[in-house]
Amino acid sequence: MDLWFSEKHTPDVKLSIRVNKQLFCSESDYQRIDIFDSNEFGRILSLDGNIMLTERDAFIYNEMIVHVPMAVHPHIEKVLVIGAGDGGVVKELTRYERLKHIDLVEMDPMVVDACRQYLPGNTCQLDDRRVCIHYENALKFIRYCENEYDLIIVDSNDPYGPSEGLFTKEFYGNCYKALREDGIMVNQQGSPFYKQDADAMQRSHQRIVATFPISRVYQAHIPTYAAGYWLFGFASKKYHPLDHLDADGWNKLQLRTKYYTTNLHKGAFYLPAFLEEMLEAVEQ
Repeated sequence: MDLWFSEKHTPDVKLSIRVNKQLFCSESDYQRIDIFDSNEFGRILSLDGNIMLTERDAFIYNEMIVHVPMAVHPHIEKVLVIGAGDGGVVKELTRYERLKHIDLVEMDPMVVDACRQYLPGNTCQLDDRRVCIHYENALKFIRYCENEYDLIIVDSNDPYGPSEGLFTKEFYGNCYKALREDGIMVNQQGSPFYKQDADAMQRSHQRIVATFPISRVYQAHIPTYAAGYWLFGFASKKYHPLDHLDADGWNKLQLRTKYYTTNLHKGAFYLPAFLEEMLEAVEQ
C-alpha cells in the first residue's frame, strides 16, 4: 500500500510526496510534529501539516537566509535566531569564525528534541560553544533586548497560529530596537503566488517598510515550498543588500555552498514584474 504525505497549498492545490514510513508523530503544547522518510526528498519535517524542511532542499533556504546578510554586514558578531529549532540555520551560521555568540529562541522544545533524534545532520551544531538555546516565546524575549544584536534572523512558520505575532508591526519595532545601529534583520516572507500567501506577504512587507529605513525583498526557488517560489525580507538600519555587498570578502572565506553565490545574491534582488507591482502597492 502506498503512503503519501500531502500538504494543502490552497483548497484546490496540494503537494504530495510518497513516504516510506512515519518516523515521529506527536502533539506538543503548540503544534503537531511529524517526521517522515521518503525516497525523493529524504527525511521531512512537518508542523501542523506544513512542510518545514526536507533533507533534499533545506540547504537552499538555510543558505539564502544566512549568507545574504553575512555577505553584506562586515562586522556581525552576535546573532539572534528566532524559530529554526531544526538547527539548519544555526549550522550554517557556525561556519563563520567571526561570530562570537548566537542566541536561538525556540518556543517548542519538542521540535528540537525530535530533530536531534531524526535529523542529526541539521542539529549537529546546536551544541557549538557559541550557541545558547532559549525555550521561550520570542515576542516576550525580544521586548527586553536593546542595541544588542548585529543580525536577527526570523525563521518562523507561516503567519498563522502560534507564529502570527512574528509578523506584526510591534514585533518588527522590537527587532529594530534590539539591533545595533548598523544591524540587519532577515525573515522568511512566504510565497507571492497564491492569494492568501501573497496577501500575508504584502502585509508583512508593508509593516517592515514602515519600520526600517532600508527594506528589500529577495527570492529563492525551493521545490517543496508553496509554488516552489519563496521570498525573504532584508531590512537594515544602514546596509543596502546590493550597494554594500562585499563579494570579494565573502568569496575569500572559501565557504563551500550548494546554492548561494555572490552572483546569485545580486540576481535574487531582481524581481519579476508582478512581484514588483505587489510590493510597490504597499510601499506607497
